Amino acid sequence: METKNDPRGDHHIRKGSPGTAPGTEPYIYQGKKETELSEYDVVLVGCGLSGAVIARRFADEQKKKCLIVEKRNHIGGNCYDYIDDDTGILMNMYGAHLFHTNSKRVFDFIQKHGQWVRWEHQVVGLIDGQICPIPPNITTVNMLCKAQIKNVKEMDEWLAKNQVKYAEIKNGEEMAKSRVGPVLYEKIFKHYTYKQWKKYPQELDKSVLARIPCRNNFDTRYFGDKYQVLPKKGYTEFFAGLLDHPLIDIHLNTDFFKLKKNIPAGTLIIYTGPVDSYFASQGYQSLEYRSINFHIDRYKNFGFYQPNSVVNYPGKEVPFTRIVEYKHFLNQQCPHTVIVKETTTDKGDPYYPVLNERNMTLFKKYKKLSDAEKDVHFVGRLANYKYFNMDQAILNALEYFDEHFEGKKSLKKEKYDFVSDSV
Repeated sequence: METKNDPRGDHHIRKGSPGTAPGTEPYIYQGKKETELSEYDVVLVGCGLSGAVIARRFADEQKKKCLIVEKRNHIGGNCYDYIDDDTGILMNMYGAHLFHTNSKRVFDFIQKHGQWVRWEHQVVGLIDGQICPIPPNITTVNMLCKAQIKNVKEMDEWLAKNQVKYAEIKNGEEMAKSRVGPVLYEKIFKHYTYKQWKKYPQELDKSVLARIPCRNNFDTRYFGDKYQVLPKKGYTEFFAGLLDHPLIDIHLNTDFFKLKKNIPAGTLIIYTGPVDSYFASQGYQSLEYRSINFHIDRYKNFGFYQPNSVVNYPGKEVPFTRIVEYKHFLNQQCPHTVIVKETTTDKGDPYYPVLNERNMTLFKKYKKLSDAEKDVHFVGRLANYKYFNMDQAILNALEYFDEHFEGKKSLKKEKYDFVSDSV
């Protein structure tokens, strides 16, 4: 067994896909002359979903020349995946990502830029020494609560009996208990939430726990969406196709804030990074995020390590939240395997906004500043201090473009169902 804490680095950029759009190379834009930047109509900050989708629409529909600047050494944002050098297994750099959506518009959009295959994700949890379906369903309740529920009607009755009723839900704990009752809350959600956020549910806004699903049947799927898929050749290949356009240039390893002073006045900027980083000079406190540490173990000639791609560990017994075994995804054939244990931290890349009263109040100050910024549009999860699933990020970018760059303000926006695709 070989253990590594972090595989990041240029040598892990995907084989056969150099981590950049075709024809582009990493370049650090320092001391770049203003005259050379003037050829671009739009500068987009960040090469994740929001930046890539908007760049493609500008290039396709308005024939605008776009420059995407990205501080990392790869395209794709947190969706980035790569081929592990030691095993040949396709795996995600920043945690497993499962695409799911009920939006036909989003599904049609991704189909245009890559090949996707049906994949119905399942998650199990090790709870009380038993492997149980997650999210909880009839089987989970029968295993953990010693019930004998046989059908939907009986499950609905069990939920109605166990769900805690509140005149007004004030925090995450009350939200969770109102959905699944106190027993499942203690066994599945309470300590898992602390490991994820370093805060117990009662310390978090009710919206954080509002996204936890609970099945009233025997369905073992993690998501209930109409469209559930994985990119056939990985997310990096999908991004390479999305960004393969003669009017889109990409520069990796590039610090936007060093470049910013050289961008000609009046150039349109799409900023998808952390909003508090953009306004760091204002002297406000930083917004809180949770990040993730990935602890990688490789096993040679081992077969499978665990029975499922994702096994959650909701209890206090271990520090990690889950173990991901990437070989399960897309039914990859390999005699070896790689597992990734995930622990959360306050330091590192920003993943999840910590939605409590302090941060939500602080964000309002940043929102006021961003609304007043001329020729700069703040788009995406980091710029708006929200958690977006992948489909939500795409739909948000599509609708933002509709409203702000095509004048389609009368379009009816689609509603999201909020079940995380990376947790």
